[in-house]
Amino acid sequence: MSDATTRGVRVQVQSAYVPERSAPQEGRYFFAYRIRISNLGEQTVQLISRRWVITDADGNVERVQGPGVVGEQPVLEPGESFEYTSFCPLPTPIGSMHGSYQMVTAGNTHFDAEIAPFSLAVPTALN
Repeated sequence: MSDATTRGVRVQVQSAYVPERSAPQEGRYFFAYRIRISNLGEQTVQLISRRWVITDADGNVERVQGPGVVGEQPVLEPGESFEYTSFCPLPTPIGSMHGSYQMVTAGNTHFDAEIAPFSLAVPTALN
C-alpha cells in the first residue's frame, strides 16, 4: 500500500490486478486502484486536479493530468475523507504509478499533495 501525507492531506492507495478484464495473450493487463484522501489538517481543502506518472515494465512512461478525480472536485472539511476507485491498463504485467493532487485551501493557498509510488503487478509475475 502507498501512503503519503502532505500539509495534512493523507493519500492512501491500494492496487489490485483484475484478471477478468485482462488479456495477457494480447499484452493487456488491467489494474484497479482504490484511493482514500483524508484531511488530517485544520483547514478545509479542495482537490482541483491530478497528475499521474505511469511506468510499465519496459520503461515506457505515460503522464496523465486533468481536472478532479472520477468527475468530481471533492471538498474535504477537517476530519473528512473521500474514496474512489479507478483503473489503469498496462501492456506489461508489472508497472508503477505515482503523482500528485493539486489542492487549494479555504484561504486560497495552492499546494501539491503527494501520491507515493505504488506497484501494479500480476501476482504471479513477482514469483
